[in-house]
Order: sequence, then C-alpha cells, then structure tokens
Amino acid sequence: MIVRLFDNFTIINLFALNEPLYSLAERFISYIQLEKRYSGHTCTAYRNDLFQFIDYVTLSYSSMPVEDLTHVMIRSWLSRLMEDAMTAKSVNRKISTLKSFFKYCLRQGLIKQSPMIKVIAPKISRRLPGYIEEKGMRAIEDNVSPVSVTSLHIFADDFEGATHRLIFEIFYQTGIRLSELISLLEFRVDKSNLSIKVMGKGGKERIIPISAELSAQISSYMDQKRSNLEEFEGGVLLVHPHSGQRLYPKYVYLTVRKYLTEHQITTLKKKSPHILRHTFATHLANNGADLNAIKELLGHSSLAATQVYTHNTIEQLKKVYKQAHPKA
Repeated sequence: MIVRLFDNFTIINLFALNEPLYSLAERFISYIQLEKRYSGHTCTAYRNDLFQFIDYVTLSYSSMPVEDLTHVMIRSWLSRLMEDAMTAKSVNRKISTLKSFFKYCLRQGLIKQSPMIKVIAPKISRRLPGYIEEKGMRAIEDNVSPVSVTSLHIFADDFEGATHRLIFEIFYQTGIRLSELISLLEFRVDKSNLSIKVMGKGGKERIIPISAELSAQISSYMDQKRSNLEEFEGGVLLVHPHSGQRLYPKYVYLTVRKYLTEHQITTLKKKSPHILRHTFATHLANNGADLNAIKELLGHSSLAATQVYTHNTIEQLKKVYKQAHPKA
C-alpha cells in the first residue's frame, strides 16, 4: 500500500484512488528490470518519476485509465516541476521516463497513440566536460607533485599509496565509470592479452585494452594486497587499504578530490572521478582517436553522447591556432 503525506494533518492513500495506473507502472518497472535488463539505479529512478507523475494526476484530475492521460496533463506536471526550480536536465529525464512508459503501453495495446508526441523537451545548455591537462596527468603518472620544489611524491610509498595511485591510473588509462571501478574483479584482468573486462550499464560487458605498465602495476598491487592484509574481500581487485573490504563510492570520490586539490593538479572547481573519465576521452580525441572507438571504450550506447568530446578537440585546435599563427 502506497501512502503519501501532504501536510501535517492529511494522509491520502493514493494507491486506493488510482490503483490501475500504479499497478501498470509496477508492471512497466518489472519489464525494464527483467526484460530490458536496466540497472537497479535506473529502475529506481524510473519508478520514482512515474509515481510522482501519477501522484500529480491523481490529485489534480482524480482516477483515470491510462488511455485518458493527455499531453495537457503531462505539460501541466512538467510546468509545475519547472516552477519549483527543477533543472531542464532533470525534467528531460522525467520526459524520457514517460516516453518509455507510454511506448510500453502502446506495445501492450493499452493506448492508440502516445501523448508524448505533443510534449516538447526543454533545451539544455550544453557545457563542455571539464578535463585535466596532459601535464597534470603526467605529474600523477610520474608521482611527482607539481607544487613541491623538493619533488615530493604525490602518493605515499605504502599499500594505501599504491591503492590510491592505482585508482587514478585505472580511471585515466581506461576511462571506466566509478561503479565499474569498484566492481572490477581480479579474474577480469587479462594480463596475457593486456585487457580488462568491465561490467557496464545495463549489465553490458566490454573489453578495454590496457598498457603493459598498467598490467604490471595491477600485478604488483595484487601481491601487496596479499602481503599487507590478513583478510580482504575475495575476487575484488581494489579494496580498502585498512579494512580489506570492497571500495565504496564516497571513499573513491574523496580520494580523487583530495589528491587533485592538495597537489593543484587542476584548476577545475569540480574534482570528481568523472573528471578522469572526461580526461581519458578528451586526450584520446585531441590526439586523433576515432570517435567510434572512443564510444566503444567509454561504453556509450549512442554516438551522440561521445560527440561532446569533439568540441573540446576544436577548442584545443583554436588554442594552438591562436598561439602559433602570426595572424591569429
């Protein structure tokens, strides 16, 4: 039973008021989870979006079957969200959820036409993804702090330092996501073929080549893990340097931010693990890598998501032009 609290005095059982729509939404979530194999995070987001929409429809228009939902109701809900200062990006995600939901209803024969065809998504101002300059990444690879006159090492010469350094190296040399890093297993590192197998979004696997240096670094780390820890979570490549447990997202996030800030590796305000993924892709694009190859390495489902890195390449060309051409 789903209950919503709207003020200090009134509790409304919306499920009882509009059971058909809520039940249909649950069937849709089961479909994308079991048949489409969407990730748990995506299914939760879709479910929240759908239930928010149905809550709004139920309170504003009372109970109704799915075929009576119109583009006017959807526009009204989206307008309310934007009035509440929701960003265009978040609104577009909810539009994507509704498009998928009504497409499912169409295939099930529950509606004759999707009301989403008359819903226009708000424009998003595209920001170029931030990335770290190559000299900053060279400092990390050389393990020499760029802000120290005594050539102070960035990473300590112990197991904790080895863990932190490997986090950076894997992020930068493979471009994998944070969730993919912490779930990377030892047996998925193929040292003979110099590659790693990554479990990406939607349970999709992809193989990413690695350098001989990174392979050797991973082997060294695995040896150190066994000699420094009495117990650790088996199978997982990267573990917490003290507890031996699988790394958790916040630990990795804080680790990356700490090193990028303390050693002034970048002037970017945002210093997250995702910056290293952007850096991987941008450096590939700036050095002439094929866009389709970058798409496969990143695990993007659409080339449109990868094309943003061509803008950074153009910006790099403009910078070179201004510095080198006498008429610039």
